[in-house]
Amino acid sequence: MKPVPLTDSIDESRYGGKAAQLAAAIRAGLPVPGGVALPVGFVEAVATDKPDAIRRLEESCAALDSPLAVRSSAVGEDSETASFAGQHLTCLNVQPSLLALADAVRAIWRSAHSESVLAYRQRLRLPSEPRIGVVIQKLVAADCAGVLFTRNPSNGTDEIVIEASWGLGESVVAGLVTPDRFRVSGKGTVLERTPGMKDIAIRLLPEGGTQEAEVPAERVRALCLDDVQLRELHTLATRCERTFGGTQDLEWAFAGGTLYLLQRRALTRVPNAETGARF
Repeated sequence: MKPVPLTDSIDESRYGGKAAQLAAAIRAGLPVPGGVALPVGFVEAVATDKPDAIRRLEESCAALDSPLAVRSSAVGEDSETASFAGQHLTCLNVQPSLLALADAVRAIWRSAHSESVLAYRQRLRLPSEPRIGVVIQKLVAADCAGVLFTRNPSNGTDEIVIEASWGLGESVVAGLVTPDRFRVSGKGTVLERTPGMKDIAIRLLPEGGTQEAEVPAERVRALCLDDVQLRELHTLATRCERTFGGTQDLEWAFAGGTLYLLQRRALTRVPNAETGARF
């Protein structure tokens, strides 16, 4: 097996959950950055330095330019019962060279075999041996980014909840800041705008990788999304619901005025709005 364009990685058993979800999103016309998907067996071959796999990875590198995002795509990841959120490594601002990409693939493969991930798999009664694919995409140099849920994850209310911050979305996902919080009705009416404390932004380094940068004081409490952007996010959520069905857990970014969908999964363990029970 060899790398394929991301749009062709629809087989979850070969390319993992994240790749399959993104492939379906691209085919539905959703705004997903382009890239390639590395199948499970190929990732293991790169991780164990098989010469043929290294050669094929080098061939794939030749078609890639600009900084890249290299993400895990394990079989079973981003499913309705196992999100694996925060479990596997993500490598951002990776340079499109064989050395940098091979190092990123190896690091992600190792992260899937860490004690914490294996314990997570055991807790969910998943097969103990991880099968890990990798997604390589053009990196979105986000002006602001965050997460979106099509059901309130706190109480199960049927509304869209958006959390957002300046820079790359990792500041939100990793809990480095208190993000801005927005609640939007199913029809698109903004119900709540609560400024966060966004004193740190994740920015790109010229030589590769990222760093935590201090946010100017006047932007720390300033809302990072306006009404136009909130309408775009509402439209994206609606399109994802039509495409995939059920509740949505999205990662998104705005860059240069354009909205991108970075990741999509089902929203797991949502509380019932009436009883508080999780389903």
